Amino acid sequence: MIKVGIEKIDEYLDLFKNKRVGLITNPTGVTKDFVSTIDILNKKTNLVALFSPEHGVRGDLQAGVKLGDYVDPFTGCFVYSLYGENRKPTQEMMDKLDVLCFDIQDVGARFYTYIYTLAYAMMAAKENNKIFVVFDRPNPVGGIEVEGNILDITYRSFVGYYPLVQRYGLTIGELALYYNSEFDIHCDLHVIPLQGWKRDMDYEAINRPWVYPSPNIPYAISTYSYLATCYFEGTNMSEGRGTAKPFSLIGAPWLDADKIIDALKDRNILGAQFRKVFFTPTFSKHQGILCQGIELFVTDRNLFKPVSTGMTLLYLIQDLHQDFAFLPPYHEGKNQMIDLLTGDNIVRTRRLSLDELLKKIEGDSMTFKQKKVGYHLYE
Repeated sequence: MIKVGIEKIDEYLDLFKNKRVGLITNPTGVTKDFVSTIDILNKKTNLVALFSPEHGVRGDLQAGVKLGDYVDPFTGCFVYSLYGENRKPTQEMMDKLDVLCFDIQDVGARFYTYIYTLAYAMMAAKENNKIFVVFDRPNPVGGIEVEGNILDITYRSFVGYYPLVQRYGLTIGELALYYNSEFDIHCDLHVIPLQGWKRDMDYEAINRPWVYPSPNIPYAISTYSYLATCYFEGTNMSEGRGTAKPFSLIGAPWLDADKIIDALKDRNILGAQFRKVFFTPTFSKHQGILCQGIELFVTDRNLFKPVSTGMTLLYLIQDLHQDFAFLPPYHEGKNQMIDLLTGDNIVRTRRLSLDELLKKIEGDSMTFKQKKVGYHLYE
């Protein structure tokens, strides 16, 4: 039986003895029986504060929605927002704590904001001389496969802060260890490890209910499609927000899906199938407008290369549609979203051909894979 970190807390209670405890979490911070980490720490430790990432402690906010500080009605603890004015816990917040904990289910993608909430919190723990505890959870796309281009820090942001590849193949606890050493944070870090998890296990293999970590990752299989299609957030195409299958659908009113699917066949994409589909988003891009689109089906997770598939889609759609465009920067003088998501300007500027980019992805993946092995906690 697989146990996640919070299910092993009784073995580590000495870490919390006579300490004031803070917790960064969201609805994924639960046991297999859906007992929340908030309730467990409130019962077994002196829980004094909660910290909210994107989407809120209770998961009640859509992507990008900023929130302020408030009191949690269930525990009476003050909830500090880490997705608003502050991304890093302040000294005032940290003065109220002795231990800061992190328990959130990651999705295994470089552009997911929770992993930078983790990094900023680790920095705050170091700066304020506090203990930092990570309750480990599985990487839902497994711990072996690695894929992507290493982020150029010229394009550093909250969707890509460190030079990682998009699919990094580490658990959240292993990633914390990687951060702590590779990026010289050096906080007093303690990872409460998983029990029974093996590197070749993705989320479908562990026989646990999937509690979606954000509103647009509704299924465990969504973590694979997310790695392939999140880049379309930086374009004038819908990435499926406002539909029942976000990130499994991409489209636009002007898209010729048949043309793209024919071109994909020539590229011999393994582990996936594509079908023409029509959808009308209820919110976000193209709200209320009928879109022609492509639905992505992952048919073999061992063969599927989501990052390479996403890059291929971007190149093919750009080549075959004059109406395709990358969105402008949100703020004057800032980088465009597509550059932040891809961690470079290669896709936007086309300074590499598709085949050259795919070759770079292979090389960067191998480089990162060799480096990350030193932080493995599991076989």
